[in-house]
Amino acid sequence: MMKTEVLKMKPIALALAWTLMASNAVAGERESLEQLRNTTVGLIEALVQEGILSRDKAEALLQKAEQAKQASATEAKADAETAAVAGAVAAADNQVVRVQYVPDFVKQQLRADIEKDVMAKLNYHVEEERLKLPDWLDRISFEGDIRLRYEPVRFSERNAPEFVFASDTNRQFIMPNTTEDQDRYRVRARFGINAKISDWLTAGIRMTSGHMDNPLSPNQSIDIRAGKLDWGLDRVFITAKPYSWASVSAGRFANPFFSTDMVWDRSLAFDGAAASFMPKFNNQWSGFGTVGAFPIDQVQKGDVNRAKDKWFLGAQGGFEWTSPNQSKAKVGLAYYDFKNVEGIANNGVGVLDMRYNGTVMPYRQKGNNTFDIHRNGATQSCGFVNSGGVAGYTSAGCGLASKFRVVNLTGQIDLAAFDPVHVILQGDYAVNIGFDQNEILRRTGVDYEKENVAYQVRLAVGMPEIKQRHDWQVFGAYKKLEADSVMDSFTDSDFHLGGTNAKGFILGGYYGVDKNTWLTARWLSTKEISGTLPLSIDVLQFDLTTRF
Repeated sequence: MMKTEVLKMKPIALALAWTLMASNAVAGERESLEQLRNTTVGLIEALVQEGILSRDKAEALLQKAEQAKQASATEAKADAETAAVAGAVAAADNQVVRVQYVPDFVKQQLRADIEKDVMAKLNYHVEEERLKLPDWLDRISFEGDIRLRYEPVRFSERNAPEFVFASDTNRQFIMPNTTEDQDRYRVRARFGINAKISDWLTAGIRMTSGHMDNPLSPNQSIDIRAGKLDWGLDRVFITAKPYSWASVSAGRFANPFFSTDMVWDRSLAFDGAAASFMPKFNNQWSGFGTVGAFPIDQVQKGDVNRAKDKWFLGAQGGFEWTSPNQSKAKVGLAYYDFKNVEGIANNGVGVLDMRYNGTVMPYRQKGNNTFDIHRNGATQSCGFVNSGGVAGYTSAGCGLASKFRVVNLTGQIDLAAFDPVHVILQGDYAVNIGFDQNEILRRTGVDYEKENVAYQVRLAVGMPEIKQRHDWQVFGAYKKLEADSVMDSFTDSDFHLGGTNAKGFILGGYYGVDKNTWLTARWLSTKEISGTLPLSIDVLQFDLTTRF
């Protein structure tokens, strides 16, 4: 065969190849569509057999499907002919023609997506008639986590024996142990349900482990002797969000304030109502504010009991700045006004005078200055009574010496220049402006030293949140809480085993072992700030946490 004849036949061969490719592509697509139609027809027949869809409606759907099939076949044939002609012309002109190729795995994915969409529609709606599943299932979500902890507690040899703490003039309390090391095995479990009532209204409840008389720690020590673990409700709330920048919550809900664990333990639930505002000024600047009222202890008042309800008002305002690389700076200034939490002396004669017994805080940790409200009568022990070594109840005669009006400045800088690794610096400063030496002297008869300042600095490097395997974060912090800087009832229950009049550092880290599962190691080393009795405590915590 001559060279010129070969060249003449080349365009014809290209045209034939193009026609075959176009026909094969159309045939493949037709095969996929045919399988999908068959699946749909099978689903319609199954619905008719179950009595969910009437035969008339099924026939109408099948007729529409047949019409669509015929129209699709005609269109596919025309497309194939057009593609063949275009290929022949292009080949004749000796031009390069690109064929759009759809891989098999893409076709399979498209088929799966279509089938999933069809199943979802058939499962929930058939001609606007609901099937067996109720609509509220679409509005319910679940959340929860489980944490296992090994916690060695080490006491210094310099510590005073536990029985002598009751003789401390200003901070009388009794600890079950101050000298013998402990090893505790603890668990925490939480499970919550959230419901979207409408576009602007939500509600939720959450169950948690932990002793029912402890408002802070959800941890519970485990051993066979304990039998069953306690399980209680620690979230019951309704939240209204009429605007994207405003929300109102009522009931028992999570801490609504921008804060650290220096003033509020992270597990503390807030009872009452709070309104939050989050105006956004532009892409970089936004503000935030929260106001709320929260009951602490509702007292049954009468002629015998003259104490008043304990509660507090909280207000906070601040701003947040976000850079183009998603680095952030946030600052908030808060004021917490605690009402009727200070003790009042009975000033009566004998044990029958109990008019102001209700001024004693129903729950405390340790650290705040106290006095005996039965000072002119038969006294009872003014002490910190505890069966678990972390927190407990005050006795009937132990009232707080100071009033508490706390001003709290909190700031955070999150540098995302090395994302996903972040550098996060936190600072927290609080001062109790309610501390008044002269007022305390008149009310208690005792001249207390002014110890009303607390602060904390914390540096963390790593992922801001542990979500995936191999996510990590290391951190270090230094904290100092003077005796009457914040209320010892609500501050962190791990640092110094709870309470104030403590200073020390915290070191630790997180490591993700799988999705939403991580390991935590922390070392908290603390000692007392003032007082005649030494108390140094080292707490180690090794956690395995998973959430769902």
